[in-house]
Amino acid sequence: MLKLKKIKTFLWFDGQAEEAARFYTSIFRAGRMGAITPYPEGGPGPAGSVMTVEFELDGHAFVGLNAGPQFKFNEAVSFAIECETQEEIDYYWERLLADGGKPVACGWLKDRFGVSWQVTPEGWSRLYSNPKTAPRVMQAMMKMVKLDIAKLKEAAQ
Repeated sequence: MLKLKKIKTFLWFDGQAEEAARFYTSIFRAGRMGAITPYPEGGPGPAGSVMTVEFELDGHAFVGLNAGPQFKFNEAVSFAIECETQEEIDYYWERLLADGGKPVACGWLKDRFGVSWQVTPEGWSRLYSNPKTAPRVMQAMMKMVKLDIAKLKEAAQ
């Protein structure tokens, strides 16, 4: 029988892993920093500079890896935050956009590091998966950048 392993998300940065980890842990109330590992002598990065930084956001483990400019973040992978209230949506939306983030559409944004996030209402899938409400909810959502819970619920009525 296979033992269940904890899954960690690795994020590839071009020198900003520690800055990103500190940014994210300052936003999430249950965010915390973990071990910071430097590059050793003879490694691919400058000896003593940050190679990896471990951090946790609401119980989800991440490792930021400073590995150079070869790969960039794109929308093929994003992190979804389910929010109970509009105030919570506003909180995450504003903070993730701080210092150079870009709003996209339909609850999506890119933070200043290029990581894509979806900031959505909790139970969102019930609104867009119900065949009776889905067309109206989708039409309303397609007109939004940041999602508005009241307008989505109104569209579902």
